[in-house]
Amino acid sequence: MQALISALIAGGKARLDAAALDIAAIEFPSLLSGPYLQRLDEMGVELAEETEGLSGAEFVSRANIYLFQDLGFRGNQGNYYDPKNSCLNWVLDQRTGIPITLSVLYLEVARRAGRPVHGIGLPGHFVVQYDDGEYSTYIDAFNGGQLLNEGDCRDLVKDLAGAKEVADAKMMERVGTRYILTRMLNNLRAAYFRREEFERAATVLDVLVQSAPATADYYKGRAIANVHNRKFRSASADFEEYLKLSPEAEDREDIVKQMAAIHRWLGTLN
Repeated sequence: MQALISALIAGGKARLDAAALDIAAIEFPSLLSGPYLQRLDEMGVELAEETEGLSGAEFVSRANIYLFQDLGFRGNQGNYYDPKNSCLNWVLDQRTGIPITLSVLYLEVARRAGRPVHGIGLPGHFVVQYDDGEYSTYIDAFNGGQLLNEGDCRDLVKDLAGAKEVADAKMMERVGTRYILTRMLNNLRAAYFRREEFERAATVLDVLVQSAPATADYYKGRAIANVHNRKFRSASADFEEYLKLSPEAEDREDIVKQMAAIHRWLGTLN
């Protein structure tokens, strides 16, 4: 996990593909990244050969055919919350995933083909922007490469996240490697909590805490996971750090009660 933490701290200097596979190793502990990086290389070369000399619009059209028709990548509509959808190796093997992992796939293959693409972290969704200075569009990799303009993106956010999010002027900004990796980890954390896989949820939160030690909610999340894991001393320490970083937290009273219950229980062990 140290390589992943280093990648998060390094931000834009880190390799997105390699770090995304490090995230996948939480779900697949014996994962070897090399074969998957090689597969991305091969896909990038193949796409570059097929699109040499094409305009931006022609490239996007051909890339969409290549990824979503020829290779059959698609959004996992039927099992959206499976933790494996957050794992790039699984996406490459099963050719299905959630918006952010399919977007990472698109970004890495298009970049290998020498094309200018960027991640756009919409609230509730993730898309890719192609922009070569002459032609620009947004690509929804989860929905078969559907092309969107900015208005379409805002309509999508309104449907998924509500009108309040549409008013956020920053929602259309390009995001970097650190943002993408953090969002992938938070998706994985949510999937593990949903499945009550608290050991793995705690592992994800270990990475998040070490990469962003001033983020109060990460300590709270890890404390909750460790309560379920019956690691009460660790949970108490994390609750304390949460309240230290967020002294005006709305749930402060509930957290204090939880800490008191933990301390009473620990006292019975002495």
